[in-house]
Amino acid sequence: MRISTILGMALQSLFRVPATRSYPQERTPSPERLRGQLRWNPEKCTGCAVCVKDCPAVAIELLEVDKAAKRFVLRYHTDRCIFCSQCVQSCRFKCLSLSNEAWELAALDKQAFTVDYGRDEDIHALVEKPASTDDPPRL
Repeated sequence: MRISTILGMALQSLFRVPATRSYPQERTPSPERLRGQLRWNPEKCTGCAVCVKDCPAVAIELLEVDKAAKRFVLRYHTDRCIFCSQCVQSCRFKCLSLSNEAWELAALDKQAFTVDYGRDEDIHALVEKPASTDDPPRL
């Protein structure tokens, strides 16, 4: 390539508008069917644990607080999830969904990738429960 051609292209690119966007300041709307972070509605959940059994990445744990009162905590491991939506499709009671808004999931520490869904008092009860030698209360 000739130097005059290269200089001509360089001068033309100086006066063009950039093709990229300034990302954090200018955001494009996310697609409607984007598979982002898992959302759980504890009011609809019956604790059948079909979502746990059907998850190919073992990214969901359903922890039992009180089975008679249907009180559960869903522990979601974002770092394991492959966003396949199998748990959403197999949930009979439509209490799971994948958010199209929460898709920026980068973090600096591993604790940010484990999310506990449920009532605040149930989550605190599980966290404060002393660790036993038995298996954790999984369904």
